[in-house]
Amino acid sequence: MTWVATSTSKAAVTDPMQQRPTRIVVDLGALAGNLDAIRAHVEVPVMAILKANAYGHGLVPVARHLQAHGVAQIGVAFVEEGIALRRAGIDVPVLVLGGILGRQAQQLIAHDLEITVSSLDKLRQVEEAAQALGRKAVIHLKIDTGMERIGVHSYSCGPLIEAAAASRWCVLKGVYSHLACADDPDSPMTALQVERFQEACAHFTRIGAPMPIRHLANSGGVLHAPETWLDMVRPGILLYGVLPDPAARASVPVRPALSLLSQVVYFKVVRAGHPVSYGATWAPAQDTRVVTIPIGYGDGWPRALSNNGEVLVRGQRRPIVGRICMDQFMVDLGPDGTAYNGDDVVLIGTQDGQAIRIEDVAQRAGTIAYEILTRLNERIPREYVGASGPG
Repeated sequence: MTWVATSTSKAAVTDPMQQRPTRIVVDLGALAGNLDAIRAHVEVPVMAILKANAYGHGLVPVARHLQAHGVAQIGVAFVEEGIALRRAGIDVPVLVLGGILGRQAQQLIAHDLEITVSSLDKLRQVEEAAQALGRKAVIHLKIDTGMERIGVHSYSCGPLIEAAAASRWCVLKGVYSHLACADDPDSPMTALQVERFQEACAHFTRIGAPMPIRHLANSGGVLHAPETWLDMVRPGILLYGVLPDPAARASVPVRPALSLLSQVVYFKVVRAGHPVSYGATWAPAQDTRVVTIPIGYGDGWPRALSNNGEVLVRGQRRPIVGRICMDQFMVDLGPDGTAYNGDDVVLIGTQDGQAIRIEDVAQRAGTIAYEILTRLNERIPREYVGASGPG
């Protein structure tokens, strides 16, 4: 993705956050296009997963744009994320996917957040909170089909389904599970989980209760398993234009929405044999030109990229040398490389026809793209470009 400059107001010039050379640029047009591509692929409503600050893209701005673009539902992990959306004026349905404690139930109901109910005990707690407030709670039942994280086991879910269907204080809107291995198109685990989920849902028919909205597919399910699409899908990382696993098949045409950019803040010549950064883990074999980039592990940039990662400077790949510091790191331009203070540096994104993908960064850091994205913290200012049409 090519960075597109946004107009800067006089007020923004005096804002220190707007002056920081390091910034995340989020392409809202790419997000909307990815949502459209997923909807066209599955032909069922989409619950956009916005947990962990919308995978590092910015919770509220992303939610506002997707709401304007007609997203059916939003999913978050925690009650505080849901409350932040409501306070920002987001009024589409919001499901809190994570496990809850009884003391949180009233907050969920008061802010019109849909609640994951994963046991009979949780159901009773939600019912008590709803009765105390004098308003019904909207709930989704969580069935554990193989994650062993939260949810009632599929083989013992009957009593919970019966109690939820008969509840006076709960509106049973949905029933769902989570796929453990759908990122791998060849994993037999997905078929097993589908079978277990179907058996659990059959209990609604057996007791003569209406079938709630069934949702099962995460990003891997959207890409690889049409049998998981059911009544709604829950794409997370795919919505942001990133594949969930190196083994995943790119069956949906999405494009990355996030670029991570910085600028050169210092240039020097380092003599042969003079080590660079903490621990003296790297020294050049000959005199070389080294620049300093103002981002480090304090921003969420992985220290595992020390002497391992790459960036783009003037359209050329340049290695990160020495240990990454809390707030900055160094890059070797070689004996003949050139860069000036203020030159753009691309950590994730494209420059002059070269690209560094989030997947490339994750592989070099020995982790997954999810972790790279969600670790990019609020110390990095975010810019939003490409908003047009419905968004």
